Amino acid sequence: MINKLVADIKKKEAPIVVGLDPTLKFVPDYIKKSAFAEYGANLKGASEAIWEYNKGIVDAVYDLVPAVKPQIAMYEQFGVDGLVAFKRTVDYCKEKGLTVIGDVKRGDIGSTSEAYAVGHLSGVEIEGKKFYGFDEDFATVNPYLGSDGIKPFLKVCKEENKGIFILVKTSNPSSGEFQDRLIDGKPLYEHVAIKVNEWAEEVMGDDYSYVGCVVGATYPEMGAAMRKVMPKSYILVPGYGAQGGKGEDLKAFFNEDGLGAIVNSSRGIIAAYQQEKYSSFGERGYAEASRAAVLDMKEDLKNALRK
Repeated sequence: MINKLVADIKKKEAPIVVGLDPTLKFVPDYIKKSAFAEYGANLKGASEAIWEYNKGIVDAVYDLVPAVKPQIAMYEQFGVDGLVAFKRTVDYCKEKGLTVIGDVKRGDIGSTSEAYAVGHLSGVEIEGKKFYGFDEDFATVNPYLGSDGIKPFLKVCKEENKGIFILVKTSNPSSGEFQDRLIDGKPLYEHVAIKVNEWAEEVMGDDYSYVGCVVGATYPEMGAAMRKVMPKSYILVPGYGAQGGKGEDLKAFFNEDGLGAIVNSSRGIIAAYQQEKYSSFGERGYAEASRAAVLDMKEDLKNALRK
């Protein structure tokens, strides 16, 4: 999938991933009222509203971006019905030709890690036939448990030609409490990056590895350093927009050819209609507002990479 992702980034000239991280406060009232009228003001109704909201955004932006990143927690909060909405979203995005990065941040060992990898990237065999669960193209993985937690994912990546993005330096303010701790003269995140580079060499695509990494846009000074440590890993960059990241901060995450990184924006795109800049679209134009936000982000990144 890394080859497809890179090809689509080139084709659409958009190193952008849309974070499909819905909450009910983002969903326009008319969508909620319709879903609640049919299914009730309950978990089922909320999940249906989330699905319809997602569908509208995907329909509006799929021709502009190469990938989406649904965050599973936003669906899990609605229980089993929420997970159905997650799966419907994954399937619909793939039908539209989008690469799907499952933001699941799994991290465990042994058979548990294997089950996570199988559930999200591969399938289970039942009576000699393989059935796929969530079936994303990539999954985010927490490396805190070491190689025991990563190797089952590497195995599935090799078998399925799918990929993972490993957390290296996250965008949240308190990430430094652990990630910046010095060990043998280097911050912990750099030790993780060195290990990511080793894992990346095991599962190579044409130019980049199936093993990518996550480095937050809120720490642009680390972009250049991490780019050198992990030259064959695509960098998934969260934190653009609502979390403070700007295009001008992100050039160091990219290689000279403009590849090597893909930038995520979640509520900055999916809830664009709630921002003053896009308020003229109104609730019923929420999807068109999302499209306008993508176009603005695309231009921002293009200008930044030209400098």
